[in-house]
Amino acid sequence: MRLNGRVAIVTGAASGIGRACAQLFAREGAQVLAVDLPGKNIAEALDGHDRIATLEKSVADADAAEAIVDGAAKRYGHLDILMNNAGVASNALAEAMTLADWDRTITVNLRAPFILCQRAIPHLKASAAGRIINVASVMAEGTGMGLSAYCASKAGVAGLTRTLALELGKFAITANYLLPGAIRTGMTSALWAARPDIADIWANKSALRRLGQPEDLAKAALFLASDDGAFVTGHGLTVDGGLMLKV
Repeated sequence: MRLNGRVAIVTGAASGIGRACAQLFAREGAQVLAVDLPGKNIAEALDGHDRIATLEKSVADADAAEAIVDGAAKRYGHLDILMNNAGVASNALAEAMTLADWDRTITVNLRAPFILCQRAIPHLKASAAGRIINVASVMAEGTGMGLSAYCASKAGVAGLTRTLALELGKFAITANYLLPGAIRTGMTSALWAARPDIADIWANKSALRRLGQPEDLAKAALFLASDDGAFVTGHGLTVDGGLMLKV
């Protein structure tokens, strides 16, 4: 019960990393507001846990921060943990990428987390254990063909989080970010189901010779959210099974 009595928000929580984090946080005693897009069946995905409430909302909506952050604080009386996990990926060479794809990627992956953090800060200042956990990617520090928007957004998440750590440390609020590698999530599973050979390639690239599971990230997030991570801030925690050792 490492999060007993605490209140957490987890976005992108209908599947993958977000779902695993919401479930683990709740098992560890937190009250969790789990957020995902309308049509993602988030209530069904997280049904059965009395410490998880769900909200169908796009983090890109103009009123998302108010609905999500203020909604959690009003429901539970306070807020301790904000986990920005919702994200999208786009793949196009920079020369051919549309501005619509660029804007959508930056909006969901970077602008929305910033606004949610901004809205949450006053609540986190009132907490004895304020935590911000943002999900970036190993591509925040690397790159790949066609990933200009995605890499830019995730590098922005890393820079934003480090700055928040510096600004908020005097309030005992920690801000950290996760750097997932090749993880079996809703975003990747369809591709890998259709092309098992690609999944095998990514698994063999990692030092541990396997793909990551959402639970691997959830355990790392729990460390950062709990008292165990109270003296860790401004840090990018790589959870990639040693994938980037070979790059």
